[in-house]
Amino acid sequence: MLSPDVLKKLEAIERRFEELTAQLSDPAVASSGERFRKVSKERASIEATVNALRAYRKLLKDVEDNEALLAEKDPELREMAKEELAQLRPQLDPAEEQLKTYLLPKDPNDEKDVILEIRAGAGGDEAGLFAAELLRAYLRYAERRGWRTEVMDTSAGALGGLKEATVTVSGDAVYSSLKYESGVHRVQRVPATEAQGRIHTSTVTVAVMPEAEDIDVQVNAADIEMDVFRSTGSGGQSVNTTDSAVRLTHKPTGIVVKCQQEKSQLKNRNMAMKMLRAKLYEIEQEKQRSARDAARKSQVGTGDRSEKIRTYNFPQDRLTDHRINYTRHNLPAVMDGDVQDVIDACRTFYAAAALREAARGDASVVAEKRA
Repeated sequence: MLSPDVLKKLEAIERRFEELTAQLSDPAVASSGERFRKVSKERASIEATVNALRAYRKLLKDVEDNEALLAEKDPELREMAKEELAQLRPQLDPAEEQLKTYLLPKDPNDEKDVILEIRAGAGGDEAGLFAAELLRAYLRYAERRGWRTEVMDTSAGALGGLKEATVTVSGDAVYSSLKYESGVHRVQRVPATEAQGRIHTSTVTVAVMPEAEDIDVQVNAADIEMDVFRSTGSGGQSVNTTDSAVRLTHKPTGIVVKCQQEKSQLKNRNMAMKMLRAKLYEIEQEKQRSARDAARKSQVGTGDRSEKIRTYNFPQDRLTDHRINYTRHNLPAVMDGDVQDVIDACRTFYAAAALREAARGDASVVAEKRA
């Protein structure tokens, strides 16, 4: 059973949900676009918690009703109640654990859009080919989720592969899903260029950075050096004819970003600034995580790009996520963006780890009070 404190917190969230629902029917709120969006967003952010709480209450009521039937004289009713309870009781613990996860502190970046970077790693041309395939997989996943994507910069490799690509992904709570993709993705397969049929191992690095606004990170204009150059590759009439592409160098950190997708130099500069802010914000976030969570990172991993997080084994048609010991098959579907099960498994794993950490913290507080 959930503790009274946990139930009290959940019921407070439910009351807030009902207040927000009532506000959406208020003409004063409905007539203000900004206020309506704000109320709608807050309501949507707690709707899953409220639905889970109500489902839990119904589950408790069903268990209680069937337990009452065990006292009936009719043997057929008692037998039916036993069968129902055998199905209902095992659902209680998972439902309670799920509700607890909703009370965990939220990542402040979860609702943000992201900038996704994919780079070919070790493995030569094969790494570049897999980088291109991985980019397509993420674009397909975004399409499945109804998110918007915009390729901001690409650098072509040999044989139709990619050296690197940068994409913005916008939509509902994008970072909350894609943040689990940061790290080293390893592929094992026989390359098309391999005449002997030998399996090669190549790597691709993925970085997922929450988009940062001006209020998140301040960039001093004096610290930025801007270069313009002519775009390369396929594109409109501006390619190779005008200096529309932009390269920004952040002198204090040495970070370099470039954008050449738009015909307008101003648009490319604005996009490059968006990329630069995201990189600087990620650096600051990592500093804070390192200072705050050094102990936890050693237990559950960080998900940063230095870790080998996943292996795509094509000969065995198998994907393995090494952080959570999760395996699935059907790689063609994975490469077509069917990865929601992997992302959900990561979310469940890290939520459980956070719950264990919170429980340890609560136990320490209780021990201190007793002392």
